Amino acid sequence: VSLTFSNEVPEHPCVSPVSNQVFERRLIEKFIAENGVDPMNSQPLSEEQLIDIKVSHPIRPKAPSSTSIPAILKALQDEWDAVMLHSFTLRQQLQTTRQELSHALYQHDAACRVIARLTKEVTAAREALATLKPQAGLLAPQAMPASQPAAGGSGGEPMEVSVQVGMTPEIIQKLQDKATVLTTERKKRGKTVPEELVRAEDLSKYRQVASHAGLHSASVPGILCMDLCPSDTNKVLTGGADKNVVVFDKKEEQIIATLKGHTKKVTSVIYHPSQSVVFSASPDSTIRVWSVTGGNCIQVVRAHEASVTGLSLHATGDYLLSSSEDQYWAFSDIQTGQVLTKVTDEAAGVALTCAQFHPDGLIFGTGTSDSQIKIWDLKERTNVANFPGHSGPVTSIAFSENGYYLATGAQDSSVKLWDLRKLKNFKTIALDNNYEVKSLVFDQSGTYLAVGGSDIRVYICKQWSEVLNFSDHSGLVTGVAFGDNAQFLSSAGMDRSLKFYSL
Repeated sequence: VSLTFSNEVPEHPCVSPVSNQVFERRLIEKFIAENGVDPMNSQPLSEEQLIDIKVSHPIRPKAPSSTSIPAILKALQDEWDAVMLHSFTLRQQLQTTRQELSHALYQHDAACRVIARLTKEVTAAREALATLKPQAGLLAPQAMPASQPAAGGSGGEPMEVSVQVGMTPEIIQKLQDKATVLTTERKKRGKTVPEELVRAEDLSKYRQVASHAGLHSASVPGILCMDLCPSDTNKVLTGGADKNVVVFDKKEEQIIATLKGHTKKVTSVIYHPSQSVVFSASPDSTIRVWSVTGGNCIQVVRAHEASVTGLSLHATGDYLLSSSEDQYWAFSDIQTGQVLTKVTDEAAGVALTCAQFHPDGLIFGTGTSDSQIKIWDLKERTNVANFPGHSGPVTSIAFSENGYYLATGAQDSSVKLWDLRKLKNFKTIALDNNYEVKSLVFDQSGTYLAVGGSDIRVYICKQWSEVLNFSDHSGLVTGVAFGDNAQFLSSAGMDRSLKFYSL
């Protein structure tokens, strides 16, 4: 049933008795209120006259637009377009979200890297601090009691050379007192030879009794220096091309300690006469003080700026003399690691190749790369005598216990003997052509002189005749030493073996 006004199916239909037309009650009531007449024939009409029609709720017919096939197709097309548009919008949103996610991941990754780098830097800084702490003790040892040598850090050690402290009057007095005591003892002994000293006829019968090759690394072969402990000659100290310092027990035939710390080969070693302490020097320009019992480095003496070429312990056992390619000799306190004085011969301007204290400890000798032997006064720190005569760098010097003789060797296949009273060369032992002299040592009594190099030779002093000759080493002999009263002879060489000779 259609309605005139709205063209739609009425919800509350009613009929007008005036025109018999059906109206939507809401609309007709409004019209009557305004006009008071029937809209169809303009006859008077009131609300009371309207008659309600009872109807079951009608189903609205479809809009006429969807009744034809083209119209349905158009509706489908519109629907499809809407779906496509929605799908496109979703895809766009997905793309944007993906981009945002990749940015977030990239930032997270960058942040992780920064954190990792910072963590690494913190760890490195902590390690550096841990390394520097012991060194702070080394480089400022004045702050520490002298009885506690500072521990040497092994990490990246700065190479600055220690400040010189100077020779105080107390130190000079100490050196003088020791020299007086030693000179008096020597005068007392006079020319008497100890009863227990092995006689030349027995010494000439010495043969190799032991050889040890396992002390140092085989990959970097060579023992470059050797020393015996003066108070217990069973203890042997060696320095190797493998950067290690080794303490060996001759009687037990075993290694007591392997001391690691030098960054280059070890070229000089000394065993302290009364303490369980050893010293070593190296081309890494440091001198190290080691505890044998602790097996660790207790002090690093930074006296030089170049290779340390020579090392000698003062008779007091408290001071070290060192020589270096930096043209200086230095006198250092082993307890504090402080350099007391450093001196060079400005005029000569040459590298020093070796250094050795006179038995009294007030004078010492240094060898130079230009064949000179220089004698220095320690108290005055002056060059008091020079011995020219060798050719080639001086390789070794040794003072005799009698206090008068100095033996020197250089790269000229000869050993020269000098008299310190007359300051002259009184004997030259010419060795075979191309003989290399590497090590010279007098025994404790000053009766015998051992020469190590291309082979080993022992001479009897005063006559200067050869009593022994060993060529057991397959390489150059770099160190020789006498046991107590020459009861045995020991040698070390580039074939990395340590050998002992006796009856």
